[in-house]
Amino acid sequence: MEMIIDIIQWVLIIYLGFSTFYILFFGIAGLFPLPPYRYSTEKKLKFAVLIPGYKEDAVIVDVAQDALNQDYPSENYDVVVVADSFQPATLKQLRALPVKLIEVSFEKSTKSKALNKAMDQLGDDYDVAIVLDADNLMKPDFITKVNAVMASGIKAVQGHRMAKNTNTNFAVLDAVSEEINNHIFRKGHRVIGLSSAIIGSGMAFHYKFFKTLMKEIKAIGGFDKEIELRMLSNGDVIEYLHHAHVLDEKVQKAEVFHKQRRRWLSAQLHYFSLDFMKSVKALLLHGNIDYFNKAIQFIQPPRVLLLGVLILISVLSVIFNTLFFTTIWLVITGLCILAFFFSIPGNFYTVRTLKALLTLPWGIVLMFLSLLRIKGANRSFLHTTHGDH
Repeated sequence: MEMIIDIIQWVLIIYLGFSTFYILFFGIAGLFPLPPYRYSTEKKLKFAVLIPGYKEDAVIVDVAQDALNQDYPSENYDVVVVADSFQPATLKQLRALPVKLIEVSFEKSTKSKALNKAMDQLGDDYDVAIVLDADNLMKPDFITKVNAVMASGIKAVQGHRMAKNTNTNFAVLDAVSEEINNHIFRKGHRVIGLSSAIIGSGMAFHYKFFKTLMKEIKAIGGFDKEIELRMLSNGDVIEYLHHAHVLDEKVQKAEVFHKQRRRWLSAQLHYFSLDFMKSVKALLLHGNIDYFNKAIQFIQPPRVLLLGVLILISVLSVIFNTLFFTTIWLVITGLCILAFFFSIPGNFYTVRTLKALLTLPWGIVLMFLSLLRIKGANRSFLHTTHGDH
């Protein structure tokens, strides 16, 4: 029995230890400045700002109005609202704005279907597609900053998505989680030359490339992960614009947090099963580190769950375990905490965040419950309601 327990511990040490060293490595990398961007300010590209929304009546009008207030020439960008199952009153308000309104309806709604339908109707008179969620607000200089990079020939960029609200404990935790991911999976990766992860919104693509790529995307959930994998498997690089900001509404309630994480985890495991062996082959035959790196990200536990499990095991080890294993677990846990410390921006070290941390144990429980219920979540559309204050 003791041998079995030791074997289980070694398996967990290898898995959780690798996950910890991974985020620590990129957490340290993220402390260094990004390499210089390739810029071109001479050319003004034409942008399609695509805002797909499903039953987003509470927020879409304000978002559409805000998107019209960019410091970029108005003749060089169109705001395109893709309206799925909106109320008649909302559609009337949208028609009164100088936006392009595309109404869609599907038996099973997905973001990828909405985007494909929109681009089919829009035609090809654009250079760049920006994809927003129906709750996203671009800072006024967002398109200008994206244009400077895209005009230099880059195919895809991810903007710096950050919290629009921190009005509840869960919203604060969600905001902190987003910044940790920005630091590790976007900035940290670009510092060492790997592609940035994309998030599903606040991102921009060469228009014709994106239109062609999206026709191949069949995902119900996690369409952004499928985009990443297809791009990285082809050797395309995804840039990260740390200084180009998009505000995103953070989840405010436990049930929304649970549903959202369940969808994310399901997509993550789904794409790991599909792409891991392909990525190993690409690494060995073509030296494609980017693709392999993305695939192994999908098998790692969520950061909050990793921290929670390590703390729990460390506490139990102090009480029941041998000194040897206890030391190992305490070291791994300490390194995980250090990775979080490196990755959280200084403006979050506040009393407000400290109060929100009291909710963290419940967040860890919800994440664990999400793991237990992920089966099939990527095959059904799980809608996250915005503007529910």
